[in-house]
Amino acid sequence: MPNGDWRRFLDLGPMVEDAGLDRVVVVDHVVMGNNTQEYRWGKFPTPPDAQWPEPLTLLAGIAARTSRIRLGTGVVLPSLRGATLFAKTTATLDVMCNGRLDLGVGIGWQREEYDAAGLDWDKRGRIFTDVMGAVVELWNNTPASYHSPTVNFDDIYVVPKPVQEGGVPLWFAGTFTPTSLSRMARWASGWIPIMGESIEGVRDGARTVKEAMAARGRNPELLRVQGPLPLARNDDGSFDLAKTMENVPALVDAGATAIHLPLHMFAKTMEDAPSVLADIKQRYDASL
Repeated sequence: MPNGDWRRFLDLGPMVEDAGLDRVVVVDHVVMGNNTQEYRWGKFPTPPDAQWPEPLTLLAGIAARTSRIRLGTGVVLPSLRGATLFAKTTATLDVMCNGRLDLGVGIGWQREEYDAAGLDWDKRGRIFTDVMGAVVELWNNTPASYHSPTVNFDDIYVVPKPVQEGGVPLWFAGTFTPTSLSRMARWASGWIPIMGESIEGVRDGARTVKEAMAARGRNPELLRVQGPLPLARNDDGSFDLAKTMENVPALVDAGATAIHLPLHMFAKTMEDAPSVLADIKQRYDASL
């Protein structure tokens, strides 16, 4: 955001809603360290001192300005907040937005965030599993009890509960391992492919998650998939929205139920956003 005026994001929600689009998704880093070269999926897009607003706070502001669009994270790191606080904060936000919240969740790639939070980086997978299990328990039971290697409590009350039945939909991100697929099979409402994933990678990944869900006795047809739209460039290196939107049908055919497009690649200022959003909507409708 130019000049760090993040309050302008509160204007973005109504713009998205007015354009007839469906979702706003924001990202998360609680703190940043110097070692951005450790990011595994290409060059990290910002320097360590870039501004990263807390996403649940930002979504609360957008929720107050909107009534229809869904509000998502892509992704938030529950482990850094702890099970009880994360369950309480997200349940409250779901109530305040009348059940429009989607939570993209992940472990994170940056050791410094875990170190700063006093968490064991080497146990990050275990911590994430335990936190998510406890959050689901807290959303669905009053009082709640939960026991695991890293999170334990008995007869704990977290109220209010989320508006959405069963709790806030959880969209899991991250690379596939037996453990990550086990989490998805148990709790996932959605899957978020790694940034830059190919259309065929989306197809193969969606099939993998659905198979894991079916093996656990869940209906795989309920899985939602956030498909990253491959970005097309002009000869001068700028991003071409028209050519980019031509990829929508193939991505939908691959199993994407939500098309994800980074707005800042096409709208350089907030003043550009309404016309760009309208163009996205028009091209999306024409592509299907």
